[in-house]
Amino acid sequence: MKFFLILCLAMITGSAATVRHALLSAVLTNHVHDGRVNYTTLKADPRLDEYLAQLSRTDPATLANDQERLAFWLNAYNAYTLKLIVDRAPAKSIVDLGTGGIVLGSLLKTTAWDIRFAKVGGKDYTLNEIEHAIIREKFKDSRAHFALNCASGSCPILRPEAYEAATLEDQLDDQGRQFVQDAEKNQFDLTTKRARLSSIFKWYQGDFGASDQAALLAAARYAPDNIRQAIESDPGAWKVDYLAYDWSLNDTAAK
Repeated sequence: MKFFLILCLAMITGSAATVRHALLSAVLTNHVHDGRVNYTTLKADPRLDEYLAQLSRTDPATLANDQERLAFWLNAYNAYTLKLIVDRAPAKSIVDLGTGGIVLGSLLKTTAWDIRFAKVGGKDYTLNEIEHAIIREKFKDSRAHFALNCASGSCPILRPEAYEAATLEDQLDDQGRQFVQDAEKNQFDLTTKRARLSSIFKWYQGDFGASDQAALLAAARYAPDNIRQAIESDPGAWKVDYLAYDWSLNDTAAK
């Protein structure tokens, strides 16, 4: 009898996890189009708050494995970023929601990413803590940078579905391909052997590699085959620059 009760509890827990992410998927499917968000309609959708309430009651340490936990935290970061924007609308940029701008605000820890409002498992987190102290530090998967969306034009696009442990590998690789092959975010010239990469590859060289060439090779993994082969055959022949970052809001109204 005791074993039966434990088995039932495990089945219920597993089902709840599936429903939790399905709820976020429904929200994203309805309000995200071509990587941009309709914040006006999202603000009126109670399901985002329902999903966040479930996050607040869930202890990610109890999830089955690292795939479950990484998917959980990626979803938490993206969902709470959406919440940050809709609660403080209208805004032209997430940068405007903090004080001091990117440079001074980062030094003073007064940016939007330093607001302590994200409730997970009964604890309050900042977006910075979720990204750096948890996702980057604990999972050490550079592809997470392709999955996190900071509500800005130059970010990797927001996927119109939640991340799920069972499909996470394919989802992260697909995010990498979409991001690297987006000519507004990464550019490769085979004739001049010049690459203009997203600033993400510069800011997080510790995750992608310790040099421009390492960052280039990391990006090349997701580039079209002809570009990937040209880079991998002689990465030292390429000149690497980084594109300016577009912090404008990824709102459908702004497109």
